[in-house]
Amino acid sequence: MTDTPVEIAAHADLTTVSEEDWDACAGALDGRPDDPFTTYRFLRALEVSGSVGPGSGWQPRYLTAHQDGQIIAAAPLYAKGHSQGEYIFDHNWAHAYENAGGRYYPKLQIAVPFTPATGRRFLTRPGFEVLGTSALTQGAVQIAAENSLSSLHATFCTEAEAIAGEEMGLLRRVGQQFHWVNNSYESFDDFLASLASRKRKNLRKERAQAQAFGGEIISLTGEQIQPEHWDAFWEFYQDTGHRKWGSPYLTRSFFEEAHAHLRDDILMVLAVRAGRPVAGALNFIGRDTLFGRYWGCTEHHPALHFELCYYQAIDFAIAQGLGKVEAGAQGEHKLARGYLPVPTYSLHWFRDEGFRDAVAKYLDAERDAVDHEIEILTSYGPFRKDNREDHQ
Repeated sequence: MTDTPVEIAAHADLTTVSEEDWDACAGALDGRPDDPFTTYRFLRALEVSGSVGPGSGWQPRYLTAHQDGQIIAAAPLYAKGHSQGEYIFDHNWAHAYENAGGRYYPKLQIAVPFTPATGRRFLTRPGFEVLGTSALTQGAVQIAAENSLSSLHATFCTEAEAIAGEEMGLLRRVGQQFHWVNNSYESFDDFLASLASRKRKNLRKERAQAQAFGGEIISLTGEQIQPEHWDAFWEFYQDTGHRKWGSPYLTRSFFEEAHAHLRDDILMVLAVRAGRPVAGALNFIGRDTLFGRYWGCTEHHPALHFELCYYQAIDFAIAQGLGKVEAGAQGEHKLARGYLPVPTYSLHWFRDEGFRDAVAKYLDAERDAVDHEIEILTSYGPFRKDNREDHQ
């Protein structure tokens, strides 16, 4: 590392950055990355498919930091025309800002679109962690300030990034999700043995009920996933998208890109009855984590959602030696199924100092409330008393 100044560049198209340079920062050159969502292939699939870009409200402005002719850091930065697809919501802030006469949108967002999964947002080459994170943060703030934008947000960042960002003057926000942790289980029955007796019986009953839907459950990854599987999953995804968001975030073309470039990152679980998939769950595979992302169905069967999304994910994580399963946003119903609450983090900067001070006070109170809720919910977890410390 040298004392050469660091320069920042913004890119409206990922093709202006080499895949090797980006993935060197994302930690995706040496085996499976911590998560696939900040890899070049995933972000490019969003872009090529039209899931982000014109008309989506997610306009790419990817950031890179350069020193001595080398990219030392990168961030998935977007100009946002709304607050959809973020899962750490600032709708109330937007309303308050605009009621006070300000213009909240567009804003800047360092995030993986439509993906409530924790991971690094300030991507750095090994050895450039401090310098790269600082340069990206200062660069993003400078872009927001110079363009008179209301705010900058970095969502689902790591705890370490949240601490570093707070030290640089950004506001730290804490939320929560439900994750399953692999306590060195050798089988699903081993996991069940860690639960209280009544909870253990409930899970066994629920799995039996789901698996009696009248067909078979199959798990596919890599080359096992064929185009017809994507046809079925697109139907599932559309149903879920229309019910949850009004319209699906991802385009059909994204799943074609996923088939071409992301199959090795994916676990698809399908319920097949009479030779036809009737429900499915889509997961992404990280170095030590399985990320549950999408679910949908064309037929409703008791407990099938829980089986495909939660229990099959646990089966896969145990078989592959993965440390945890992140089951996505929301859902206290996950608690009874062994998924315990954990904190999530985001960072926020506001150009208006008065508004910033008001949000800071709100976040102080919100953090205390979230910490208390996590403590209470954990106490209601399904684990035997002598196993609870292993899951806290």
